[in-house]
Amino acid sequence: MRSFKAIRFREFFLAIAIASFTTAAVGQTFKFIALGDMPYSLPQDFQRFENLITEINRLKPSFSIFIGDTKSGSLLCSDEHNQIIKSYFSNFKAPLIYTPGDNEWTDCHRPMAGAYDPLERLSALRTVFFSTNQSLGKNTLRVQRQSDLDPKHSKYVENAYWIKNNFLFVSIHIPGSNNNNEGAESAIKEYQDRNQANLAWIEHAFNLATQRSLNGIIFAYQADMFYKPSQLTSSDSGYRDTLESLISMSEIFNKPVLLIHGDSHRLIIDQPLYRKNQKKVLENVLRLQVMGADQVQAVEVQVNPAQEQPFTFSPIILKANN
Repeated sequence: MRSFKAIRFREFFLAIAIASFTTAAVGQTFKFIALGDMPYSLPQDFQRFENLITEINRLKPSFSIFIGDTKSGSLLCSDEHNQIIKSYFSNFKAPLIYTPGDNEWTDCHRPMAGAYDPLERLSALRTVFFSTNQSLGKNTLRVQRQSDLDPKHSKYVENAYWIKNNFLFVSIHIPGSNNNNEGAESAIKEYQDRNQANLAWIEHAFNLATQRSLNGIIFAYQADMFYKPSQLTSSDSGYRDTLESLISMSEIFNKPVLLIHGDSHRLIIDQPLYRKNQKKVLENVLRLQVMGADQVQAVEVQVNPAQEQPFTFSPIILKANN
């Protein structure tokens, strides 16, 4: 077995200063972990994933967020794999909140992935990972699911929110592969229905944060909605509606918003949105894209409610000893 050494960049804080908004110093500083797009190469990545979980447990975060893709798109979309991943999720000592990626269901029609019916695989995911109002992990936390709040969108058990120290955390089901807005007629219909649920969930999140005077909102989802500019303008984009909603509502909210996603497997921290009908950056919105695939790594996010810019990022990198 290969040994690994955890390298913590304690001094490497990728914080980005933001002006033009204020937050109340409510609550204490806390930290959580963001990760996803793993394990990709099996079985060799299982050991690396186990070591990463061990390091995360050592750090004692309030919770972890897994932003989808529990395997590569070419691996079998089997019930057995879902159970293996659920077992790994149970090894996180703190609560773990999971939102699905495209490799777990939308791409399962591929021959190498088993030529499954993607909608059947989505149903299986909901049964295995979202059967209660508790998170995953050894110690769970109670989440509020969209299915319990909105009878119109009762099937979307994967959309959830929870509040920590006056910050609202929102998981929302936005996978890669153009948000499933392509291919068969059944896929397009699935996208259209889920897209309406997601837009309602985003609106609910901003309304809730405003009504309760919360310090900020953190959205967690899988897709890289920023990998090409046309995602905001193309008529066949599966992300245009979501981006337009986030832009308009974040500008009105005018408090910190953090977007956490994976999909493209490279660490990015930036300000990806621009004010509507302007060329000015929407300064209160940060984006964290986490590592993945060959990089079996994660990011620790510290949240300090007393700071105007409350988010500080520290990569967690496991490096093999030669």
